Amino acid sequence: MTSVSGIPCWVSLTTRDMRSTEEFYGAVLGWSFRDSPLGDEYRVATEDGEPVAGLGELAVTWQLPVRWTVFFQVEDADITTTRIAERGATVAVGPLAVGSGRAVLAADPSGAPFGLWQGEQPRGWAVGTGHAPAWLELRTRDAFDAALFYGAVFGWAEDPRHGISYEEQSDEVIVLVDGKTVAGLRDGGIEAAPDPRVRPRWEVFFRAPDLDGAVSAAIGAGGEVVLPPQDTEHGRAATLRDPDGALFSLLSI
Repeated sequence: MTSVSGIPCWVSLTTRDMRSTEEFYGAVLGWSFRDSPLGDEYRVATEDGEPVAGLGELAVTWQLPVRWTVFFQVEDADITTTRIAERGATVAVGPLAVGSGRAVLAADPSGAPFGLWQGEQPRGWAVGTGHAPAWLELRTRDAFDAALFYGAVFGWAEDPRHGISYEEQSDEVIVLVDGKTVAGLRDGGIEAAPDPRVRPRWEVFFRAPDLDGAVSAAIGAGGEVVLPPQDTEHGRAATLRDPDGALFSLLSI
């Protein structure tokens, strides 16, 4: 998959306790963990030796909430950060030098957190392939407005040679990279009024071939079921909360 500005390039969890977090996700999803070149406070979750996600014990040192964050690849963090601020959104952290790259933490105009990464991304990592997350979805109050924001910030559909675009489908806006759907922006209807009950956030869907087994393992390891397993248009899915409070979803496809 092409590596260009605006592509989802990584997901990372801020946590308070690395050891207990690794024990939980290891039990639920069978992940292993290794050190990261980004420093002692950062670890990489792997499956079959391939990178899946990052874990950062940064909730305490950086005073950040415990949550999963979707990062987008950018060519210039300074330019993209300026675009974010110009469009009524919030830049919370950065650009900061992290290892050999630069990172930014921000929130879109509706309050949904997301990140920017300027630098090398993990080799072979791409949403919907291998052991990377199967799906990413923005839950927001107005999917069309969100698409306009992210499209302007990342230049989606500006240059067809980049291979990234977005389009409306039923009740969501989908993001495509080289013709492959990698993420959705959903509110409950493109033409519907914004839903004030939706708490904006990016949802990360990890692969779980045995969804019921993974949900049972999560409960046994101290997690909580937020939405029980149910059929969706992308497959059978469930939403959980880990013992530290971070929301994540599982998808059996």
